[in-house]
Amino acid sequence: MISDFHFLTMDERIRKARTGLTEQGFVELKTAAEVDRAVEKAGTTLVFVNSICCCGEDVARPAMKIALSTGKKPNYLVSVFAGQEKEATEKAREYFIGYAPSSPAIALMKDGKICRMIERHELTTETPEQIALKLQAMFEAFC
Repeated sequence: MISDFHFLTMDERIRKARTGLTEQGFVELKTAAEVDRAVEKAGTTLVFVNSICCCGEDVARPAMKIALSTGKKPNYLVSVFAGQEKEATEKAREYFIGYAPSSPAIALMKDGKICRMIERHELTTETPEQIALKLQAMFEAFC
């Protein structure tokens, strides 16, 4: 089934992609300095590289909602928006050592270091439930 997301204008898609995260408690990072401050905090930080693509809408954002509904959670939830806040996105990707740039993508950071990343290729081949299980396993291991 195709969601209504596919029939929205670009501005509507961007707005929906943003609010889908902020409603879950994510803080949008729009500058490189904001990324540095967020990622370098002590504790765990979930960084979502947001995107308006279908796998962001149909898999990544629903998976995060499921994963964050129970069990352990990261201390901080933040997002950068690929194609929108380019400076912030580029800065976030500097922390993702060993991973190629992709969006959407979900990175779990601990004390400024990457623990695990779920890349776009996983988000295009798995269900929200499968990704949620991976996220919950990451939270259990590192949070």
